[in-house]
Amino acid sequence: MQTIESLSYRLSSYLESHQINSVKRAYFYAEQAHIYQKRRSGEPYVTHPLEVANILATMHMDHQSLMAAMLHDVIEDTPIDQSAMTAQFGEKVTELVDGVSKLTQFEFDSPAEKQAENFQKMALAMARDIRVILIKLADRLHNMRTLGAMPPEKRHRIAKETLEIYAPIAQRLGMNDVRLELENRGFDAMYPMRCNMLQAALKNARGNRKELVSKIQSAIELRLEREDITALVSGREKHLYGIYKKMRAKKKSFSEIMDVYAFRIIVDSVDTCYRVVGVMHNLYKPVINEFNDYIAIPKANGYQSLHTVLIGMHGVPIEVQIRTKEMDEMASSGIAAHWFYKANDNDSNVPGGSHARARQWVQGLLEMQQRAGDSLEFIENVKIDLFPDEIYVFTPKGKIVELPAGATPVDFAYAVHTDVGNRCVACRVNDRLAPLSQSLKSGQKIKVITSPTAQPNPSWLNFVTSGRARSGIRHFLKNQRHHESVELGQRILGRALQQHNINIIELTTEQIDTLVKDTNTPSLDILLEEIGLGNRIAQGVARLLLSDNDERLEAGTNIYSPLMIDSAEGLAISFARCCRPIPGDPIIGHISTGKGLVVHRDVCRNLSDVRSNPEKIHLVNWAPNVTGEFLVDLRIEVHSERGIIATLATRITEFGANIEHINVDERDAHNSVITLCVGVPNRVHLANILRRLRALRSVIKVSRGKN
Repeated sequence: MQTIESLSYRLSSYLESHQINSVKRAYFYAEQAHIYQKRRSGEPYVTHPLEVANILATMHMDHQSLMAAMLHDVIEDTPIDQSAMTAQFGEKVTELVDGVSKLTQFEFDSPAEKQAENFQKMALAMARDIRVILIKLADRLHNMRTLGAMPPEKRHRIAKETLEIYAPIAQRLGMNDVRLELENRGFDAMYPMRCNMLQAALKNARGNRKELVSKIQSAIELRLEREDITALVSGREKHLYGIYKKMRAKKKSFSEIMDVYAFRIIVDSVDTCYRVVGVMHNLYKPVINEFNDYIAIPKANGYQSLHTVLIGMHGVPIEVQIRTKEMDEMASSGIAAHWFYKANDNDSNVPGGSHARARQWVQGLLEMQQRAGDSLEFIENVKIDLFPDEIYVFTPKGKIVELPAGATPVDFAYAVHTDVGNRCVACRVNDRLAPLSQSLKSGQKIKVITSPTAQPNPSWLNFVTSGRARSGIRHFLKNQRHHESVELGQRILGRALQQHNINIIELTTEQIDTLVKDTNTPSLDILLEEIGLGNRIAQGVARLLLSDNDERLEAGTNIYSPLMIDSAEGLAISFARCCRPIPGDPIIGHISTGKGLVVHRDVCRNLSDVRSNPEKIHLVNWAPNVTGEFLVDLRIEVHSERGIIATLATRITEFGANIEHINVDERDAHNSVITLCVGVPNRVHLANILRRLRALRSVIKVSRGKN
């Protein structure tokens, strides 16, 4: 078992004596704080912070990180508070400890919300000091090593959180060794039977592969020696969770995954890396489109290497990674490799730009956090953003932009800038117009076309892949919905107050304060938003301004002028799908909780229940100049014949109408009913389309769809 003395001896290789003494002082402080506490395994609790510090020592972390590792559970699990710790160890160490500590003083509605809030707190601390996440990863790694003492339910929950959040974070920071151990231990805890079966199969496969691996390795070493290249060649072992993920993602059997032989070649310089690629392509035939240059274009986490796939002896595929010794260290330890911390500075200097990349990623987290509506939405966006696979595309000026695999031009637009994403209307991929939903590929040049009047489309959420784009779209729509709901709420409340001869614009400060106080809302804007969203009834709010015996309460509820609908666009006003009203239809509106004002045709059968509550009914009318496209359902009975759908579609598009979707119901061998959803600006336009369709010889009957 690790002791403080053995750790001190280890630290003496890279820390000064006064720094080691500070680490020892933190250990003894933690030992006293946790003196009566035991781990589930029965060991004294202080063994856990000691092991966490030991993991950080293998990364050559600075003394403040090691002190924080010793103290990381003190605030959370003992009566000692932050002020007492600051007095003993200073603000820097206390900030690190607080960043890792969970929120224990709050009640949460669900475990998911608790997890999300704690991660959000840690993300804020990471933005101030990146060392917070390194301490947290070391803490999680030791917890995973000792997970066996936990009850099954808790073990499963911790393993799931590790696989979904902490292992991808370790990968994002380039800490491959930590990631592999977290993944394998998480896999074992979450799926023990699958893990055991794969382990047995892997052990068996290793024995069968040993001879061929040895032959390939010898052939590579011999060729490199002949070319006078000094290199270290090793067979690369696939780890269990990686095999499991590949089997699931590619729907391949274990034997198919294991058919690929992987090798790593470590050389002395970047020039030699490229020479080795040429030698390998001479030795075995390369597979076209399977060469990746991560030296010229490093991955987002700073990873650098050359990857190629070859067809070796007996036709077996061989994956080869070629890199320098420094690149190999960076690939194993990432941001933790060669850590140097300046005692009087807030920044760290890590060779290879890994620290700068980590800071850039954390800054991205911070932006997502500011736009997210709540902690659950934030953590969902973070999970999306932790994609291991990336593509690299270019701006028109040649700048490289990293995006998750499957990213679209909308993801690219938001990666350039949030305003570019919000104003995006079209794009060019390699100088050709392309749809915004198209998946991008590495090496493409993307140009985004913007318009000052454009705004995000809610349908974009169906195809964007990056957390930044998703949070940007949601943030904009949420703000737009808020403004529209406030405006609608003001109009509805204004009309409710008109019944009682009160003008909403002339409300005094005292009256507004009364409304806010009596409705228990933070502000008038929030109250108006709730009215606009249908969460409060305007007449009820209006009555709060009047005395109980006020005669004006006896006035009718709908004597005022109707609300005017002037556009198809909007989030606070929606059009019912059951009857699909379009400009020119007699309409009526009702307030629906959480949806705002829902507009129906006045003949809609679904309104029968709503009419029983007059306070929720609102008179609405079309403005003289309504803009936008409104959807309407058409039911067309036809004689079945070849090309009838194409004929109908041609007639409709000739009138400038868009077809949203088509459904065909074959009644018998001779007749069919075709249902179309068409976008039109008004009833006149619809009447012209119906007249044109009725003129077709194959059409028996055309009618507008009903409920």
